[in-house]
Amino acid sequence: MAKNVKNLRRARLRRGIRARIQGTAERPRLCVFRSNTVMYAQVIDDRLGRTVAAASTRKNDVGDAKGTPVELSRAAGRVLADRLKEVGIQRVVFDRNTYRYHGRVKALAEGVREGGIQV
Repeated sequence: MAKNVKNLRRARLRRGIRARIQGTAERPRLCVFRSNTVMYAQVIDDRLGRTVAAASTRKNDVGDAKGTPVELSRAAGRVLADRLKEVGIQRVVFDRNTYRYHGRVKALAEGVREGGIQV
């Protein structure tokens, strides 16, 4: 599959997902980006267009956590949950951003749940 066709397909899927998912002040959107090496997650209030909290699997976010990429994603989810509790948010809408709910994406969502946030 040509790279341009792949990008067009992902853009179409992303538009379909975003048409159904909307983040509010009470329940913001947890958006995930997965690169080959790092997972990024940010919680967005779409009404204000503002990022409420963010975390990643980079060393400055997860600290001394070591392990497989899946374990680091789970640790980043727990860090994000702690940051959300500081802001006073208890529930979020999960936006997997065209990635399959499997592996690192699933581990990040489970880490947020372990931190006490309803996903």
